[in-house]
This record gives sequence, C-alpha cells and structure tokens, in this order.
Amino acid sequence: MSFMQRALGMVYPDQCVLCSEYVDGQGALCGSCWREMPFQTGHSCDLCGTGLIGHTDGVIDHCDDCIAMPRPWNKGRAALSYRDAGRRVVLGLKHGDRTDLVPIAGGWLARAGTDILTDDTLLVPVPLHWSRLLRRRYNQAAELAKAIAKLYSLDVAPDALIRTSRTKPQDGMGVDARFKNVENVISSATTPQSPLKGRKVCLIDDVMTSGATLSASAHACRAAGATQISVLVLARVDKTP
Repeated sequence: MSFMQRALGMVYPDQCVLCSEYVDGQGALCGSCWREMPFQTGHSCDLCGTGLIGHTDGVIDHCDDCIAMPRPWNKGRAALSYRDAGRRVVLGLKHGDRTDLVPIAGGWLARAGTDILTDDTLLVPVPLHWSRLLRRRYNQAAELAKAIAKLYSLDVAPDALIRTSRTKPQDGMGVDARFKNVENVISSATTPQSPLKGRKVCLIDDVMTSGATLSASAHACRAAGATQISVLVLARVDKTP
C-alpha cells in the first residue's frame, strides 16, 4: 500500500458496503451485515440452488419446483437467498447503481460455482433489452460475469445473447405469466460464427425466481450449439412453504 493510500485511509476510513460501519478493507462487510447475509451453505437443489431441508449424504436432490418443471440446463447454483441483506445487495446492483458491489458479489458467485466452473466454461450473462441497458448504463449480469471471469481466468461472452423485444417487468406475475412474458424474446446474437457453438456454457444472472428468463436463455444457447449448460445466480428466491 502506498503512502498516499495509507493517508487517505486515515482521513476516509473504509466503510461496510451495506452500512456506515467502519471495516478493515475496501469492499468488505461489517460483522453485523455479514451475519445477516443469507449465504447458501447447506444442502441445496442441484438445478437451481435453493436451500433444501436436511441432507441426503451426497445424493443429488432437486426441489419441488425443479421436479414439477424440468429445467433446460444441467446444473444450477446460487450464492445467496433473496432475502434480508441478500435482497439489499441484489436491489443495489439492479436498481441502485451500486457497481461497487460487483467485486464482492462476484467473489461469492465464484465460490458458489466452484464445482461447475471448469477451465473450458464460457460465461454468458442473461441479456438486457437495449432500452433498459441505455437507461441503466450497465447489465448487472454482465458485470458479475466479468468479475467471475477475472477471478477464474475464464472466457466471457457478454453479447452472445440478445433480447429482441422489451418485456413487461415480472414483479407480481405468476409462474405461467412469467414464462409467457419471455417466450421467444431471447436469442443468440447474429454473427457469422456463434461463440456458443460447441461450448460448455454457464449462464449468469443476479436473481432467479421462477427460472423463466434463465430457461429462455438456456434454450437460446442450446439452439446456438452449446453442448452443456449450467446456471449460476447471485440470489435464489426461496419458495414459501
């Protein structure tokens, strides 16, 4: 650390990325926010990452949603549950212009996806429609994918998928309505040679609710020639019992 960095640290001490508490390093969480962060550390669904009750001694298990609604991908992982401090992180990235959260969130994603991220994995973010990208100025899924790629030295294709039309916000929609809302609106970008052809792909997104958008993205990847597809999301909305 340079003298200037030390001097600035004395004048402007580092603060927790979610509150005003002082911390020992830039981009860190304080103890209180860390304890409130709902990390997915226990037994979870092998297809979407949602937490499951109990354990099965290493046997692969799926949640009720993934049993009732087969997923067009092979494996899925989530770093957090979408609640409490986890929800605050997602909303900060999605609507709060909090790109400063990308490095720490990318680290959580990288750890959550340790068993599915191999050297030949191509990271593909779920796309935003150009009009939303223009307003927001960045695609949070693409920023997370780039952070993971940097940590693991993986290939990333931020523009491999496109949204061909702007869809309605899905908040408040039921499962069927969500799937209908994104039907036929995600496709691979028109290029002479798709970067997805023959590749093992991992789709990256900030949050998974029903899985409708990830399903549409997975179908587009498969149509473009991807040989294997997994999904990795920052947060999974847990099903209410």
